Amino acid sequence: MLMANVGLRLVARVLVGCCLLAQAPSLLAQSAAGTDQDGRIRVQLTALNELVVSSEVAARIERIAVRDGDAFRSGALLVSFDCRTLEAQLEKAKASRDGARHQMDTVQRLAELDSVGKLEADQAQAKARETAAEVQVVQSTLGKCRISAPFSGRVVQRLASDHQFVNAGTPLLSLVDTRAIEVRLIVPSRWLSWLKAGAPFQVRLDDLDKTVEAKVARIGARVDPVSQSVELVAVVTGSTAGLLPGMSGWASFPGVR
Repeated sequence: MLMANVGLRLVARVLVGCCLLAQAPSLLAQSAAGTDQDGRIRVQLTALNELVVSSEVAARIERIAVRDGDAFRSGALLVSFDCRTLEAQLEKAKASRDGARHQMDTVQRLAELDSVGKLEADQAQAKARETAAEVQVVQSTLGKCRISAPFSGRVVQRLASDHQFVNAGTPLLSLVDTRAIEVRLIVPSRWLSWLKAGAPFQVRLDDLDKTVEAKVARIGARVDPVSQSVELVAVVTGSTAGLLPGMSGWASFPGVR
C-alpha cells in the first residue's frame, strides 16, 4: 500500500512538471513583455534628463541652496564656493597683464625709433599675449565657483554639505528633470505589424491611481530574439503635474485584448 501511494505521488509530480514545461514558452513571453491576461503592458516612468552635478574646482563650499526634494528653475543658483583665493589670483594676473601691455607699448615706440631690435619687440608682444591668456584662465575658473541649474526639476539627493572642502570632480547634487517624463515599456514584437510612432494609448498609474494619455514616440531598434519583444518609448500627451520618475502602471492599447 505504501509503495502504491509513493508511486501515485511520483506520477502526479511528473504530470505537473509536464504541464509547466508545456506552458513555459507562453509564460516566458508574458513575463518578458510584462503583459497580463487583458493584454495590458507593464510600464515605468523615467526622466529624460537626470544627472549628478560635480564640483569643477577645488574649494570650500560656501552654500548649497537646495535640499532633498526641493524644486528649482533653470538658471537658479544651486551651489556657491568660497573662491577668495582665485579672486586674489585674478587680481595678480590682471596686474601682470597690465604691466606686460605697458612694456609692449614702450618697446614698440623704441622699435619705431630703431632703439631696440625686432627680437625684443616680438618677445614683448608674446609676454603681453601670455599674461592676457592667464587672466582668461583664472576668470574661467572663477566662473565655476557658482553652479546654476541646467534645467528645471527637483533635487533627488544632496551629496555634500555646506562648508565642506571638495576637490574637482566631487559629486554635489543628484538632479532630475520632472517635466520631461518618458514612458518606457516592452511589447511583443508581433505588435510591430500595426504599432507605429504616434499611436495613442492610456496608462493607469498605480502610484496615483489615475489614468493619463500617452503616445508612442520611438520604437526600439532591435527585437529581443529570446523573448520576441521590443522596447517602446512614449511621452505623456497631457499634463505631467504630479508625475515622478520611477512611477509604474499598466498601458492599455485600443483594440488589444
